[in-house]
Amino acid sequence: MTTRPYVLLSCAMSIDGYIDDATTDRLLLSNDDDLDRVDATRAGCDAILVGAATVRRDDPRLLVRSERRRAERVARGLPPSPVKVTVTGSGDLDPGARFFTMGDGIKLVYCPSGVVDKAREQVGAVSTVVDAGDPATPEAMVADLAGRGVTRLMVEGGGSMHRQFLTAGLADELHLVVAPFFVGDGRAPRFVGDGRFPWHPGRRARVVEVRQIGDVVLTRYALSDRCPA
Repeated sequence: MTTRPYVLLSCAMSIDGYIDDATTDRLLLSNDDDLDRVDATRAGCDAILVGAATVRRDDPRLLVRSERRRAERVARGLPPSPVKVTVTGSGDLDPGARFFTMGDGIKLVYCPSGVVDKAREQVGAVSTVVDAGDPATPEAMVADLAGRGVTRLMVEGGGSMHRQFLTAGLADELHLVVAPFFVGDGRAPRFVGDGRFPWHPGRRARVVEVRQIGDVVLTRYALSDRCPA
């Protein structure tokens, strides 16, 4: 059996646990130095995954920004940026989103069996649409990614994707950045919603690093024995 990819979750949130506010504008939770750290983490991965809601709301490029890091990847025989991955329950994606239009690398779209045809009609020309079962599960996605040679997967959000990987016990490491302010609006999304998580008062996650980066604080948690110290 092919070993599943190493799964690293990355998230930035406010002091009170929100990953965005309730406006249509993007909430900046990080700073330039931390964004550079995230770029370095991306450059060390084979694939980056975000949910379809993040594609629609934030319109991310999901590319390695640093020219030096892109060149180093190419020198190692890799594409300049990792494979882009998204997951949709409805099949409703815009082929004009930057996820699809920016970068020449592989784009994968996972979806439930019942919306495969719709997803292929909408974005099949600009991505590979993959049937991830009914319902689509993180287990099915990581198994398929392993078969495609992905050994290190970075999950960048949003909250639903983080919750699904965490509750499924498929996360090996969590990078959690806390910004120095509050959002204080119950309409805004939080880091994760309700669920049965493998880490609880009787089984605590292991902290492997705490670091101040400008005005934000990064905490790295080991969520499995695969995570190095």
